[in-house]
Amino acid sequence: MKYPVTPDGRYFVVRGRLWRCTNPKLDAAERLRLTRELMQARSAVRRALRDADPAALAQARARVHAAKVALGERGPVWWDDGAPDYNRRLARNTPYRDWYAALDSA
Repeated sequence: MKYPVTPDGRYFVVRGRLWRCTNPKLDAAERLRLTRELMQARSAVRRALRDADPAALAQARARVHAAKVALGERGPVWWDDGAPDYNRRLARNTPYRDWYAALDSA
């Protein structure tokens, strides 16, 4: 499934919420490596939850966070024009509201 991406390419929208896109400046090999690490870390989260292992869960969640920061989806923004970060905010409560409303009416 393809989610709508804001005109500036910074966010995609899922159920009305903005989620930061991966840094487009990452080269393909690095992006692939980090994406694989993210998927492995998410699998580790599932295993830790299944096994009810709090220590493993904390470690796995830390790996997920580190991968997302490296991908540019969390942490410092990857753009350099000084624009604020609206990650995880409802699109209707951001400057993207008109763009998002136009999607619903189309």
